[in-house]
Amino acid sequence: MDAPTPGTRRARWIVGLVLLTFLAGCSQTRLAYRYADWGVVWWVEDYISLTGEQEAQLSQDLEALRQWHCSAELPRYQQWLAVLKSDLEEGTPSEATVLFHQEQLMDFLPELLERATPVAVNLLSSLSDEQVAQLADNMANKQQELEQEMLEGTPAKTAQARSERTIERIERWLGDLNQQQRAIVESWSADRGRQTEIWLAGRRNWQLTLLDVLEQRGEPGFADQVKELMVHSERARGAEYQAMLAESRVAMAGLMHDLLQAGDTRHQDHLLARASELNGDFAALTCS
Repeated sequence: MDAPTPGTRRARWIVGLVLLTFLAGCSQTRLAYRYADWGVVWWVEDYISLTGEQEAQLSQDLEALRQWHCSAELPRYQQWLAVLKSDLEEGTPSEATVLFHQEQLMDFLPELLERATPVAVNLLSSLSDEQVAQLADNMANKQQELEQEMLEGTPAKTAQARSERTIERIERWLGDLNQQQRAIVESWSADRGRQTEIWLAGRRNWQLTLLDVLEQRGEPGFADQVKELMVHSERARGAEYQAMLAESRVAMAGLMHDLLQAGDTRHQDHLLARASELNGDFAALTCS
């Protein structure tokens, strides 16, 4: 496999900026894009081998996208972060305030995804039949691994595993949780029911739709189909996934509010410190 060029890797940090909600799972902003399984461009190299020509085109397209993002979007993120820090400094935010900040971050996504669509179209339309077959095989293998890992055992074990994953992510933002906070997470995870199963099914549905779209990559409507998959990915994932997503966003805001209420000043200070660290990441991501 041709190694990705340094320019390609440097450019792909942009997705991380819009994935960093309170429960973002990565300790470095510029690496958070690796967790964006709803995308096309940013993970495709993990599934298929690209040619040197494809790598060069992808690097060029992503650099143009990065320049737009730096000049047009980064100031919006910095403004959001300033409001977030101000709210945190006033004390434990209300559930409505937490939900507001989550929605603010989600509102950044549509414009970015629309701007990224031509990048995805250029890359996906250049794939050979062999590359598409390789993509299908690798996605199926990864899906099977995830299903075995995340659905193995009883519903109680699935809920416990979800609780452990959630605690790990939260502690990156709040620091070590106390006993009451851990109990809150465990109760919250148990109430999520089939969420993990629904998420995995939606992921499979989206990937199968992508493969169907790739069969038409030489047709005039291909770009519109890719845009639909990128901007409105939840539609391909199915109605059950959409309902779960809407419910889980509200539930997540409630969880964060409850955890902050059950915490003390060290948790608030830890969150403020992480917000400052994130601000430093924003400052480092210049357009030059």
